[in-house]
Amino acid sequence: MTPAADRSGRIGPNAISRIAQALEDQHGTAAARRVFHAARLESYLANPPQDMVDEDEVARLHHALHRELGTEAAADVATAAGRLTGGYLLAYRIPALAKPVLSLLPPSPSARLLLNAIAKHSWTFSGSGVFTYVSGDPIRVSITNCPVCRQTRSASPVCQFYTATFETIFRALVSPHTRVVETLCQATGASSCTFEISWR
Repeated sequence: MTPAADRSGRIGPNAISRIAQALEDQHGTAAARRVFHAARLESYLANPPQDMVDEDEVARLHHALHRELGTEAAADVATAAGRLTGGYLLAYRIPALAKPVLSLLPPSPSARLLLNAIAKHSWTFSGSGVFTYVSGDPIRVSITNCPVCRQTRSASPVCQFYTATFETIFRALVSPHTRVVETLCQATGASSCTFEISWR
């Protein structure tokens, strides 16, 4: 299934503010300042963004995270930020009436409904990138022109922010056994970032 992409090139502020929160939690204020300075986004530490941000800012921040901390530490921060983002979305962006419905359905139909909803709002996290998914076992979700890894080159996938966000939401609403793995990443030279979602 290929929903239409919004080409606004703007992304929800969690992709920046949750990185700041996770950075400070794991490495302290000085490290957060170093990373945000490298990304030319220091002002966001004092005044976290409340509205949609330019996707280029997100790309710069996630690139700076890897450059300043290294692959392993950057992955830990991005994972924590993704979990925080998933928690925020569950608390404030998933309609209250939808939560019990999704939780009561068997995993497969619940996942289809959730993916439909995610696809309709995919521009809020993929910006000018294109979000698609294919139902199956496992479900495959892809983001082409992914903003999180757009400026990064790596030998292994680096989109832990998305992996953890998807996993947090699916574990809460579809199955507590959900596992999300990024199997392809543009940072490694793939044409898109692809995530496999399963719960068996």
